[in-house]
Amino acid sequence: MYRKSLFGFITLFFCITLISVKAQPTRILNSSEIKLALKKLSVLGKVLYIGAHPDDENTAVLSYLSSGKLFDAAYLALTRGDGGQNLIGTEQAEALGVIRTQELLAARRIDGAKQFFTRAVDFGYSKSAKETFQIWDSLKILSDVVWIIRNFKPDIIITRFPITGEGGHGQHTASAIFARQAFDLAGDSSIFTDQLKFASIWKPKRLFLNAWRGIGKEKDPTGEKTFQLDLSEFNPLLGKSYTEIAAESRSMHKSQGFGVSANRDKSVNDFILIKGDIPENSMFDGIDFTWNKIKGGRQIDSLLHIAINNFDDEKPSASVPILLNVLKELNSINNNDWVEIKKQELLKIIQSSLGLWIESIAENYYTTTGENLNIKNGIVNRTELPVILKNIIFSTGEELIINKKLLKEDFTSFDYNLSIPDNINISQPYWLKSAPEKETYFVENQTDIGKPENDPAITTKFIFSLFGNEFELSSPVLYRWNSQTSGESYRNLEIRPPVVINLDKKVYLFPDANSREIAVTLISNKNSVSGALNIELPVGWKSDYKHVSFKFTKKDERRKIKFNINPSSGESVGEVKFFVSIKGSNYAYGMQEINFAHIPIQSIFPPSKAKVVRVNVKKVANKIAYIMGSGDKIPDILKELGYQITELNDDNILNDDLNSYDAIITGIRAYNTRDVLAIAQSKLIKYVKNGGTLLVQYNVVRPLVTEMLGPYPIELSHDRVTEEDAKVTILDKDNLLINFPNKISEKDFDGWIQERGLYFPDKWDKNYKTVFSCNDFNEKPKQGGILFSNYGNGFYIYTGFSFFRELPAGVPGAIKLFVNLFSAGKRISSKTK
Repeated sequence: MYRKSLFGFITLFFCITLISVKAQPTRILNSSEIKLALKKLSVLGKVLYIGAHPDDENTAVLSYLSSGKLFDAAYLALTRGDGGQNLIGTEQAEALGVIRTQELLAARRIDGAKQFFTRAVDFGYSKSAKETFQIWDSLKILSDVVWIIRNFKPDIIITRFPITGEGGHGQHTASAIFARQAFDLAGDSSIFTDQLKFASIWKPKRLFLNAWRGIGKEKDPTGEKTFQLDLSEFNPLLGKSYTEIAAESRSMHKSQGFGVSANRDKSVNDFILIKGDIPENSMFDGIDFTWNKIKGGRQIDSLLHIAINNFDDEKPSASVPILLNVLKELNSINNNDWVEIKKQELLKIIQSSLGLWIESIAENYYTTTGENLNIKNGIVNRTELPVILKNIIFSTGEELIINKKLLKEDFTSFDYNLSIPDNINISQPYWLKSAPEKETYFVENQTDIGKPENDPAITTKFIFSLFGNEFELSSPVLYRWNSQTSGESYRNLEIRPPVVINLDKKVYLFPDANSREIAVTLISNKNSVSGALNIELPVGWKSDYKHVSFKFTKKDERRKIKFNINPSSGESVGEVKFFVSIKGSNYAYGMQEINFAHIPIQSIFPPSKAKVVRVNVKKVANKIAYIMGSGDKIPDILKELGYQITELNDDNILNDDLNSYDAIITGIRAYNTRDVLAIAQSKLIKYVKNGGTLLVQYNVVRPLVTEMLGPYPIELSHDRVTEEDAKVTILDKDNLLINFPNKISEKDFDGWIQERGLYFPDKWDKNYKTVFSCNDFNEKPKQGGILFSNYGNGFYIYTGFSFFRELPAGVPGAIKLFVNLFSAGKRISSKTK
């Protein structure tokens, strides 16, 4: 019997249990994992580890705390790493933040910890906490740390970095300062009072610094007490040491190139007590981690000990009756955070002990409002126990009444045609729904703050009965398909806008006053939808038409529409915006799919707009070779400007005649990532000697495939200029790079984003000329941003300036300067050498 329920569905249950679930049905635990999970039910302790970025966390500590001490462990990263770099693709900014968020969740699935974030945007490297606090809305970030402490309620907090700056990055230091402040403020009812509508105050017991290297080997300089943990202990139920688990976890940070080998040697970490009461022998001394601290908990603890002592690893289902008694006791205790947490852990153990597979599979991986979606709900009981499926409830409020006994190993499925409500949210990551303000994401709902990702679009709750006891299990609605290489594969169900507008570029460059074509692709996510596409242009810009009608009959239909755009008469920067009007509603979304094998497929819906830049660029070179490094978008920008770009593979580099190119450019970190350059470097230098121009973009200090980056020695450093508006001084105004083919002035450094540059050389041969100097506030000028040398008949140029950020962002001055760099060989006079 099927019926639709009119009552609202409470989503808090799903929020608690599913915020970090991978795109697949709940995995059934094996016997060893069930036994470990049973033991964890008896431990009521929480530890919160705090850092600044994805990859800052000590995965060995998290693994040890979660699977060794059996605590509820969590990592709070202030940011999602959106200002970092990407070694596996070209995604930057918000898209990179989505990748690194999912990498953290993949890591947590391995080390067993939870994951939290604040609203802080990773704006890139900063040299001090003071600089960081000036850029972020620091009061909001502090309030987020307090909010997460009040919600998670840790007994112990551990920081990754000290407050004295040894962490190197200003955001690192800021994370430690926020942690110390929040340690005190979370228990103050007069602070951030608006949070107290949803959470209660909390005072952690202790705050530690997870020291490293020479910090805190005995005691830190302030005389605080130091404790140690052996993280290399072996867990026989998992068949691994915590450092081995840690290596697998850390290796999920693939976009940062942090794959590591397991450490199987002794691994002892130091923990310096910063705040809180002073324990005698262990950092955990004197804290009650048992059920004794919960009223009514002793009976629960007694039942759990019976379940653990009598656990049969060959017949886990024998434990189910007593586990149902534990569930009954938990249900008798109201309004207790620990009870709710342990209830969810217990339900997973009961499900695994029964081998009870549940799934809720949609016919398609996306849908939109107003549509119907067929969902196949599958269940199989792997035991003789008389499990009854009573009903199935969807988070939309619709319900199926079943009342069916589940026979052993009899897979049962129930199809349902679900109506997608009009008020359901689009599957846009919640922190990307609005533009950030002061490098701080805007999040409308207080209760969303801290979540690593959105709750599932739709969730299915299965109500079971066994021996007169009722219990609930849930599953996100997923899409399943078979991959020829990976086999059974899943992805999250997405709620999409009815029509999305994909622009073929994020930045459109107009190097002269001529009009150019902009192509827009409309994609239908809904059957039978029609409307109009509209365009908005900056003042002084014109289009051949403003509205275009469209009509789609089926999902995934596509239509490309082209606009001829006439730029402003003079140099200017603005935005072109598109939106579709459908039945009185406007939608202005694009769509980008992020697909990497180590994380679930993600879709984001960026605003359907692009930057338009009218910039006067004189073009003298034409045929350019590009040697891609770790990945950047500069070749696309150069194509926008009309250059003929050839991306060279290893075979091209070794075997082609390079002398046909006007210039060769190496992408960012090419000498860190392209092994072929160790062999081909002599060929590239010969190309310069014969009259070519070689432009080398920044590389990190190590590992380098060759120590000889240029015709003369260059030594890289960690020097960088992080202030994007730092003053730039032209040192040699007669230099070719300043005058040809575009005249460069200090005003061309206006409007740069995130930073001036990074990993500047700090030592170089006298044959190099320096062109610019710049520095962050209160620092000495750095002259390694661009090094320029004549070598033979050609030119060699090394730059640490962040052109890989500036050109894709359409910064006019950076575009003109970059053109000058690779155009040096087209000098019009030997006088300019």
